[in-house]
Amino acid sequence: MNERRKTSGGDGTSSGSEGAGESLANLAKALVQAGGVSSLSTMSQKHSGYPFGSVVPYAIDSAGNPIFLMSQMATHTKNLRSHSQATLLVAENSGLPLSAARVSLIGDIAKVTDDSRQVVAEAYLAKHPESKQWMSFGDFDFYRMTIKDIYFIGGFGVMGWVKPEDYVAAQKS
Repeated sequence: MNERRKTSGGDGTSSGSEGAGESLANLAKALVQAGGVSSLSTMSQKHSGYPFGSVVPYAIDSAGNPIFLMSQMATHTKNLRSHSQATLLVAENSGLPLSAARVSLIGDIAKVTDDSRQVVAEAYLAKHPESKQWMSFGDFDFYRMTIKDIYFIGGFGVMGWVKPEDYVAAQKS
């Protein structure tokens, strides 16, 4: 996350200028690819109207959509059964959290049930090989987030909304 451009796009657009928007998309995708500290927020079943946050490992598919391996017993999975809407926050590992890059991916999460399950499993296990042991448990399934919107913060004064299509088109790092 060394390349940072001072950009602000708080009006729901990618950024103040088209070129900078593409840059924010590249920075956002690079951060999601690199990983870091991540938190998944779902809508709580227990406390209606309140978000519930939990640490959940993720990988990404070929388009950059987050994929997860989650237990049916986990609170966040139970929450997703009622409300598919969620936010994945990915933050750069840094001693100074307010100057670190971070990105919020806002979208809907659904169980992977189609022919892409094998491809999703391969992508997930490439990032988290230690998770192979959980795949044999009957209550673990793969889930994928379909991104609806993205908000990227690259540090003080570097922020803006990123269109999902710009994120998908962004170059892989």
